Amino acid sequence: MPIKSAVFDAYGTLFDVTAAAREAAGEPGQEALADTWQGLAATWRAKQLEYSWLRAIRGDHTDFWTVTQDALDYALEAHGLGDPALRERLAQLYWQLSAYPEVPAMLERLKARGLNTAILSNGSPGMLEGAVQSAGLDALLDAVLSVESVGIFKPAAPVYDLVNERFGGTKDEVLFVSSNGWDVSSAARYGFRTLWVNRAGLPVDRMPGTPDTIHSDLTTLEEVL
Repeated sequence: MPIKSAVFDAYGTLFDVTAAAREAAGEPGQEALADTWQGLAATWRAKQLEYSWLRAIRGDHTDFWTVTQDALDYALEAHGLGDPALRERLAQLYWQLSAYPEVPAMLERLKARGLNTAILSNGSPGMLEGAVQSAGLDALLDAVLSVESVGIFKPAAPVYDLVNERFGGTKDEVLFVSSNGWDVSSAARYGFRTLWVNRAGLPVDRMPGTPDTIHSDLTTLEEVL
């Protein structure tokens, strides 16, 4: 079946999750962060994912912004950064994360081919709206789908159900794209065709469901079409 919809994870796939820490580290008065921003960003992201998985397993759902702030508080304490003003600045910047450089042109090419384009994300609607608008991607996306409509985080199957509920068709008409190996594995097992954006050059996860295609970024995505 031909691919009719290209659906993207948001954080780490379209938007650079390290951008908030990196940008804050370059601002005046942030010398302490400048020495540790990479470690902080890594801890923040790891805890953000961990907390979402644990909440999904425990049936203890909350919105992703709460998860993101809890992960930030953990990361700041872990790296010895207790400045409330820094915490506020990092939280603010997370609502306007930079898109990866190749993203706008890639989405434009998909739209020119007549494909449906969408985000499917753990992010809360407000967070996603802020990131999409900040990156200027509004006109390039047909839908922004959030887990908040089903009340559980990925990789729960009801999240992936949202795609065909929105666009119709069959699972094998969907190309699901994510930079998260666990997300691609889950989407592949669900029945989507998948592309793993393996920006970090990591091994494939040893889990049921393997990516159909692996690229290092989104520049050459159309090759799979």
